[in-house]
Amino acid sequence: MEKSYLQLEKAAVGYAGKALISGIEIGVKKGEIVTLAGPNGSGKSTILKSITRQLALVGGDVLLDGRPLAAYSPQELAKKMAVVLTAGMRPELMTCRDVAAMGRYPYTGRLGILSGEDERKVDAALQMVNAGHLAERPYGEVSDGERQRILLARAICQEPEIIVLDEPTSFLDIRHKLDLLSILQRMAREQGITVVMSLHEIDLAMKISDRVICVKGASIYACGTPEEVLRDETIRDLYNLESASYDALTGSVEMAAPAGQPQILVLSSCGRGIPVYRRLQRQGKPFAAGVVYTNDLDYPAAVRLSAHVITAEPFAPVSDAVYSEAMEWVEKCGRVIDAGLVTEGGNRRLADLLQRAEELGKLESTAGKVWTV
Repeated sequence: MEKSYLQLEKAAVGYAGKALISGIEIGVKKGEIVTLAGPNGSGKSTILKSITRQLALVGGDVLLDGRPLAAYSPQELAKKMAVVLTAGMRPELMTCRDVAAMGRYPYTGRLGILSGEDERKVDAALQMVNAGHLAERPYGEVSDGERQRILLARAICQEPEIIVLDEPTSFLDIRHKLDLLSILQRMAREQGITVVMSLHEIDLAMKISDRVICVKGASIYACGTPEEVLRDETIRDLYNLESASYDALTGSVEMAAPAGQPQILVLSSCGRGIPVYRRLQRQGKPFAAGVVYTNDLDYPAAVRLSAHVITAEPFAPVSDAVYSEAMEWVEKCGRVIDAGLVTEGGNRRLADLLQRAEELGKLESTAGKVWTV
């Protein structure tokens, strides 16, 4: 069995000698990406600060590459571990390149003079995070997102074996979130660098993490692969979701369905109903959805956003029972919206629903026009 590169043994973390989270038993392997998830104030940052020796452990131990963390000198630890935390730096009169170059200081002499090789490594790190064009800009004048990339460049300059990051995507737009996580993934896969970080974006944690550690209360709530941990019920309990729901299959969060008796029926297939569902939800209008196969793209959103879903089993013609149920909803709803219902093959008889709705003067279509509720 592969041994852990970072090991927490019965660790207790907290402040002023008082434990907030106790009994932490976590092993992180070389080249593994491990993400801490949990609500604000749950203790994610406290764990990370304890791993990076910014906070003293209240109890237990942390081992890095088989040695107690306390046994490393500051310079030894700086060559092993790089840290990117949310606390902002405010260096005066320093360029972005100067800040990134700070990552080379563990390898320079007491005078901190960079060699030609050090300079090349700083340039390479800036290019790796797509920040070469920021090199000569004053660090204090760039955006929060750009600062985050510069701090990652500084960490890369340290040539660490492990990088610890606290909410590294917080100030980034979607493109730079994905760029940053892609860089971390490449470093883990190609260079064997271990990554431990906290993320608020559960969908991104699901996609990049080898393991996810959920933090809540006085102990670790759950730990395992994303598939094991990031389930609907786990996320609902972890974040106390009452006005929204999480779909583990798609990694998306939906707001709560509007309350009340549906007066609108949305007929759709192949994911075409989702924009209509969300628009009705935003306007607080309860609706029924159908006829939706349980393997259709519309199904997860329909279950979460509609007051009632008319479902059908996949890979089979629509049954008499499902057909009758759908026709009943056509009759009793005041409006029927065709969001793109497929009426071919086994769905051919669903054309009757559209025809009946049209006969009743209830049918509306979202195809080919800007639709308003």
